[in-house]
Amino acid sequence: MLVGSFGIQKVSVTQQFCLSIFGGEGNRGLVKGKDLKQGAKMRLVGLTGGIASGKSTVSSMFKHSHIPVVDADIVARDALKKNSGGYKKVVAAFGPDILQDDGQVDRLKLGRIVFSDASKRQLLNRLLAPYISSGIFLEILKLWLKGHKVIILDIPLLFEAKMDKWTRPIVVVWVDPETQLRRLMERDNSTEEDARNRINAQMSLDLKKSQADIVIDNTGSRQDLQERFSEVLSQVKRPLTWTEFWLSRDGALTALLGVIIGVLAGKNFFW
Repeated sequence: MLVGSFGIQKVSVTQQFCLSIFGGEGNRGLVKGKDLKQGAKMRLVGLTGGIASGKSTVSSMFKHSHIPVVDADIVARDALKKNSGGYKKVVAAFGPDILQDDGQVDRLKLGRIVFSDASKRQLLNRLLAPYISSGIFLEILKLWLKGHKVIILDIPLLFEAKMDKWTRPIVVVWVDPETQLRRLMERDNSTEEDARNRINAQMSLDLKKSQADIVIDNTGSRQDLQERFSEVLSQVKRPLTWTEFWLSRDGALTALLGVIIGVLAGKNFFW
């Protein structure tokens, strides 16, 4: 099950986490001085794109560069694992016909159903949203506790799920519509109608491009993509600002140590 295919209409758990750890609603995860003054609390880089745009390739490049990635597609698949809460709700709503012989959800069959019916797609969104949002929350929290100061949020529906509010920079992997359609048909061996239905179920890449901080044009070769990625990587890895440091795990521990030392010093002074 791909969150990029079906979306997230509610992200309440993630919203609560972002509000408490990464800043209030409307603050975005980093970079520019203006944003830092508004209280951005951690470097969360938003990575998004469209189906067959090459976003997954860029996500893999970040992983190979030792930048941790929270992959919303993986979280969404976990939300549909057999006998999970999300699995039970989806099977109850869509019936046993969406199951494979082994009892797992047939994601391709379910995908065909929701791509051809907007109301069913919205229903699937509502059913899975709490599990996906809580899964993303837990992955971010685990990385934060490990001390990671820069995290990539790989979310196909970053804008639609309103999670762009907490990420900066927003990186959009873009291709022109003709290239996107051709690559999707070749990749999935699908008909033009099926491919167009899948593309049209998502926000257009041109609109995402207009809202991006960084655009990676992936209409060229793999070498072209690698060169562009190297430029983006240098921006993502630049040193944290002081605001970002103090609100990272290391900064929080440093502040805690300072408080403890201050308390002990105060006790010695008064004694």
